[in-house]
Amino acid sequence: MQFFSLASIFLFLTFLYLLRKWKSQTKKLPPGPWKLPFIGNMHHMAGGVPHRILGDLAKKYGPIMHLQFGEISAVVVSSSELAKQVLKTHDLAFASRPKIIAADIICYDRCDIAFSPYGEYWRQMRKICVLEVLSAKNVRAFSSIRQDEVFRLIDSIRSSSSSGELVNFTERVTWFTSSIICRSAFGQVLKEQDKFVKLMNRVVTLAGGFDMADIFPSFKLLHFLSPAKQKLIDFHHKVDSTVEDVINEHKKNLSTQKNDDALGGEDLIDVLLRLKKDGALQFPITNNNIKAVIIDMFTAGTETSAATIVWAMVQMMKNPSIFIKAQQELVIKETLRLHPTLPLLLPRECREETDLNGYIIPEKTKVMVNVWAIGRDPKYWNDAESFKPERFEQSSVDFLGNNFEYLPFGSGRRICPGISFALANIYLPLAQLLYHFDWKLPTGMKPQDLDMNELVGIGSVRKNDLYLVAAPYQS
Repeated sequence: MQFFSLASIFLFLTFLYLLRKWKSQTKKLPPGPWKLPFIGNMHHMAGGVPHRILGDLAKKYGPIMHLQFGEISAVVVSSSELAKQVLKTHDLAFASRPKIIAADIICYDRCDIAFSPYGEYWRQMRKICVLEVLSAKNVRAFSSIRQDEVFRLIDSIRSSSSSGELVNFTERVTWFTSSIICRSAFGQVLKEQDKFVKLMNRVVTLAGGFDMADIFPSFKLLHFLSPAKQKLIDFHHKVDSTVEDVINEHKKNLSTQKNDDALGGEDLIDVLLRLKKDGALQFPITNNNIKAVIIDMFTAGTETSAATIVWAMVQMMKNPSIFIKAQQELVIKETLRLHPTLPLLLPRECREETDLNGYIIPEKTKVMVNVWAIGRDPKYWNDAESFKPERFEQSSVDFLGNNFEYLPFGSGRRICPGISFALANIYLPLAQLLYHFDWKLPTGMKPQDLDMNELVGIGSVRKNDLYLVAAPYQS
């Protein structure tokens, strides 16, 4: 009986593979590496970091590649010119997001902003994010929170340095960024913040992993057998319970306050609850919408900002001369060139059959832009693998997605709406950490010994924590 079941599955997958192969032969798809039956190109992705593997494949097959991941057709672009076509010329055709099980779970059926399908609901929520939640006014209003948390960070490092112990730089910076997000979103530091942050990190790690159900969406049995899916559901329930409690506490507090037009002092939940109460939106806001946006904030703002600060410090420790002329904006620009927070921009989904450089991109194709490969391409960058912040001194290249050789925050309709918020949470702590301390590598360690390995996942996160010696400068 078991043999019969396995044989049935094998025949079913064979049929799907042959049908897909027949359909693909009728269209001029981009070139790509050789495929295996059923799994397509999945074997090429084993044992490495996705953006690096795809970068190496692009050197062989060109800046536009077609890959097959099970039932999913995917296209990866790795050049400035093609990135411009995807993110600007044909931006509307590639404006949606593919359906991903992890996003369905952690973002309440994708009612957030980052993973929401393109349409009226997404436009409403993005507008709210840009004009209300992460407006320039709110970013400025959170400056006192940033200052307060920076002082805490400096004090905690000073206490450790006085006893001569090594500072876990990664851990301290991650705590800082999570505290910023907690206080900006919730108006307070959670009583069990450490536990909550660990839960969120676990959710992000699971969400960035490989799930068979995503590459065989029509094979429903895999959806039930996926161990990662059940783990994600379990962790998400815990996160959901915490955020729900905070929202209910905010509702209770707001009900006891006088109704006036003063918007000062609002945290992000306050803003969303105010808009919910107004009732003037095309799509009314629910608690799930609020929770989805808050989870977007944590997943996009905690690990990414911390990773950028850590990579900046790693590069400066590896290149000691940079310390002498460290200018925060230039250092961060160069760090994000070499270590973009999302090396593969969140995938787009093709909404209609589109011609891209003479190749046909079928509807529903998953499209990825490898900004990591573009940022290290010698075609656009002199001495591309070296850390040289000064390359930006006389450059007009910025973070706003207008320069397609440099896309740390993406471009077009789906560009990151929280650029100002993210940069504010990176510049201040890095400047203060360099101002207050003389940073050195542990005894016996040389710059060339620094580990540059990355975790496998959707972000560019250093695999191992960074430990340094911090000597306070004398006032």
